[in-house]
Amino acid sequence: MSDETKKKAITATDTGAGTSLDEVNGSIEVPKNAGFWRTFKAFMGPGVLIAVGYMDPGNWITSIAGGAQYRYQLLAVVLISSLIAMLLQSMAAKLGIVTGQDLAQLTRTHTGKVGGFLLWIVAELAIMATDIAEIIGSAIAIKLLFGIPIIVGIVITALDVLLLLLLMKLGFRKIEAIVATLVAVILIVFAYEVFLAEPSITGILNGYIPSSSIVTNHGMLYLTLGIVGATVMPHDLYLGSSISQTRQVNRKNRKELAQAVRFSTIDSNLQLFIAFIVNSLLLILGAALFYGKTTSLGRFEELFNSLNNPAIVGAIASPMLSMLFAIALLSSGQSSTITGTLAGQIVMEGFVRIKAPLWLQRLITRLLSVSPVLAFAIIYHGNEAKIENLLTFSQVFLSVALPFAVVPLVIFTSSKKLMGEFANKMWVKICSWTATVVLVILNVYLILQTIGILQ
Repeated sequence: MSDETKKKAITATDTGAGTSLDEVNGSIEVPKNAGFWRTFKAFMGPGVLIAVGYMDPGNWITSIAGGAQYRYQLLAVVLISSLIAMLLQSMAAKLGIVTGQDLAQLTRTHTGKVGGFLLWIVAELAIMATDIAEIIGSAIAIKLLFGIPIIVGIVITALDVLLLLLLMKLGFRKIEAIVATLVAVILIVFAYEVFLAEPSITGILNGYIPSSSIVTNHGMLYLTLGIVGATVMPHDLYLGSSISQTRQVNRKNRKELAQAVRFSTIDSNLQLFIAFIVNSLLLILGAALFYGKTTSLGRFEELFNSLNNPAIVGAIASPMLSMLFAIALLSSGQSSTITGTLAGQIVMEGFVRIKAPLWLQRLITRLLSVSPVLAFAIIYHGNEAKIENLLTFSQVFLSVALPFAVVPLVIFTSSKKLMGEFANKMWVKICSWTATVVLVILNVYLILQTIGILQ
């Protein structure tokens, strides 16, 4: 990319924060005056990196348990959560494209040093919480597939930062392609397992219609909170506002800016629709195979063993079914940890504005995420049941951190001073603030339930 093109592509606001993910910012060429499909192909990619956060291992237990306990009734919750995610992620992408700054940079600029530091701590805790589920999922998958002890699996999972460093040298498109392949593996595995399970089509369609029992049934409400609370990930909002800037866009050209916003929104919504399909498949699998069965499904290994148990899942039980589940779990964990590491760099650069080699930033980010999981695993001598209990605490951290990412996002994208003509329209403001209030209330409720204040 020429210096002139780079200058046009990057017109970050004068905040002293620099560009987001500088080594790949504006690095992907967009054809001029091309047709729809050729232009869409150029913009397609960031959406898949966002989507993996919505189908990470942290969602699996809740979704499958939801199907096992209440059959298809919670599919409506999956649908509503996905629509909220689509709205917020499209806003995050638009923020990055129009302003040339990511959510972390803008939040730091508008809060000052002390406020920015405190919000950085919250954001780092959220990324650590997200990574906990992903690291645990990957480590358990490695154990199930290869018999490697879970502590060793955690160390292996931590080394994917080296893979990310290599891929960044090869170009951002390589990262997008690898993550897209891993997402395809997850989708194909669960589509195949659901096909074998022969679910009720009528039950599925009816499940997408909201029922009053979702809020009146205490147990169903708790799982609803878990599904909604784990769907919108704080780190994905920071990530989305940054990687939307990897395409070359002349922000002084209104037509190019509008085109970038349009195609980035299409890409984001398309990939989040795939995430919606995966989450639906997880719940449908739980409903078709485990509904009415007296078995515990609170851990990954229990799910793995259940798929190979004819007494639970019937004639389709087989070692292959279990292995496919473990392969999908590993794909989910690894794709999510790659994007989680990127999000960690974005948050660190945006809030703290450190000047350090990129490899050191990524290494620090990874160590911050892996250390608590590894320490916990060592303390409990690799006891999987104890280690998986961290998943509950990770969801609480995510619930606490969510408003600190969502509220600034809605404020910034609604500001005409920042966004100009691309500021949120009135209907978007109403929907986004409504979604924000609902998410905050549900997450506070989930926190209070988790710590035992509400029963």
